[in-house]
Amino acid sequence: MNNKMNNIFNGRYTANVSEPFVVFLIGMRVNRFWAMKKWFAVAQAMGPMMQTLSEHPEKGLLGARMFFRGWPLETCLVSYWRSFDDLIRFARSDGDPHWPAWQQFMRDVGADGSVGIWHETYRVNPDQFECIYGNMPSFGLAAATTHVPVSEKMRTAQARMNVSA
Repeated sequence: MNNKMNNIFNGRYTANVSEPFVVFLIGMRVNRFWAMKKWFAVAQAMGPMMQTLSEHPEKGLLGARMFFRGWPLETCLVSYWRSFDDLIRFARSDGDPHWPAWQQFMRDVGADGSVGIWHETYRVNPDQFECIYGNMPSFGLAAATTHVPVSEKMRTAQARMNVSA
């Protein structure tokens, strides 16, 4: 049952995904706080990318959520993509905001150590993941795909992964 007051779905939910997808994690770490001009420019580059992707779902982003942590200041964007090809096409396209931002980063920061960046990419088949959300708003993979109640036959992690205990 959906608690409309705060968009909490009471009970246990999971994601229903029938096609392969990509999980892409990307982040930034401020290594030198006083190099604000450098790290602020890196941080600001994410907004136009996310706006472009939200305005153009055909580019392949299924959903994303940004996380922040205090000192050292770190960010992490967890994103779900329709395919690796979609992700690479967006990252390398001159007409999208990532490629110019990457070139600017290499010119302004490069290997000077003031700002750290990282990413991890995972290809996932529909039978190779499991997730559970208890008393949560639609979140993570379920928010990016299809948010469904956990059925009795899918109540354990092993069942959701289709493996025996």
